[in-house]
Amino acid sequence: MTDPTLAELTRVFARIGVLSFGGPAGQIALMHRELVERRGWLDEGRFLHALNYCMLLPGPEAMQLATYAGWLLRGWRGGLIAGMLFVLPGVAAILALSLVYTTYGQLGWIAAAFFGLKAAVIAIVAQALVRLIGKALTSPRHKALALAAFVAIYALGVPFPLIVLAAAAVGYATTRGTRVVPVAAPGPSLHDTAATVSLWLTLWLLPVALLWLALGPDHVLSQVAVYFSQMAVLTFGGAYAVLAWVAQAAVEGFGWLSAGAMLDGLAMAETTPGPLILVTQFVGYMAGFTAGGPLLAAPAALVTVWVTFAPCFLWIFAGAPYAERLRGNPRLTGALAAVTAAVVGVIANLGLWFALHALFAQIQPVRGIALPVWSSLDPSALALTLLALLAAFALRAGPATLIAGAALAGIALRAF
Repeated sequence: MTDPTLAELTRVFARIGVLSFGGPAGQIALMHRELVERRGWLDEGRFLHALNYCMLLPGPEAMQLATYAGWLLRGWRGGLIAGMLFVLPGVAAILALSLVYTTYGQLGWIAAAFFGLKAAVIAIVAQALVRLIGKALTSPRHKALALAAFVAIYALGVPFPLIVLAAAAVGYATTRGTRVVPVAAPGPSLHDTAATVSLWLTLWLLPVALLWLALGPDHVLSQVAVYFSQMAVLTFGGAYAVLAWVAQAAVEGFGWLSAGAMLDGLAMAETTPGPLILVTQFVGYMAGFTAGGPLLAAPAALVTVWVTFAPCFLWIFAGAPYAERLRGNPRLTGALAAVTAAVVGVIANLGLWFALHALFAQIQPVRGIALPVWSSLDPSALALTLLALLAAFALRAGPATLIAGAALAGIALRAF
């Protein structure tokens, strides 16, 4: 196994960025396939260790996993390339669709392609779960943790951070002294950490301060910069965990957009490449559009993107060296292995959530559990999903084939 060159890493993460549909579950699955299975750039243990660390951070875990993987492979340059390429295709797509949305009020054939893409996403997530269950749940205890995590988040509504902390505590308490895993990474220094923190805090917050001073606190660009900077440190558990919070503030508090437009923005983020948290880019675009029309919309969207993702590089570049050192501590390794098992349950919940909303027009809570209204089942969506699952498991189709085929099938269905 050889480390990739920067050019090779750039090509692969450009591919991952373009194909990263389906939210964190599908994106983690895609990175696992490309980095662990196809190329062997990372082994299973190191990939899962990185995933565990990213699950503990605020912000989009899949984007941070891409950054961590790039850092492992080619240092800070690799991390910067991987993180940016993971986000940029989605940023371009959301920006273009936001312009179409505010200009024409509908997405036309694009919506038809999105309709088909949902089937591919379900199949990609299912592939990921099958692989993760086989490789991460290697003991009855880990299988029990995964099941408990799924029930806790889906049926009981337990917050994601509590699930992770509980799993880590169980893993730490039940792990005895075992062989220490050799750690190749050099130990981090406080000087380097302080320099990294200072650099990324400046890159993140200096533009916010300049907007505040130049335009005043009541200008929409200042409001967007400050509000989404706050969200960047509070979004534990991914986009879904904070969605209601953002929607309430954007719709009722600031009046940037309507509730219906907020749902349209979520649909865009779910069916375009990149992290689901890119729904905030659409919110920023609509904030600028509402305040000053098209000329202010794009700058507001780009400010939102900057303050959402700049902190992610801070968390990874400052914290990853310390996370790598934890791989040599048997009890902490046991704690993170337990977190891996819980994460499998959380990914299963995300996959189920996505599938229910893709296949059924109505979801209703029954004693706190989200259940579908069976009469609202979409036969076309079900047929496409079954075909995508058949292609994924029987024909072993890759993500690119699944995504292209499903998009074309969605367009064809809506046309005829």
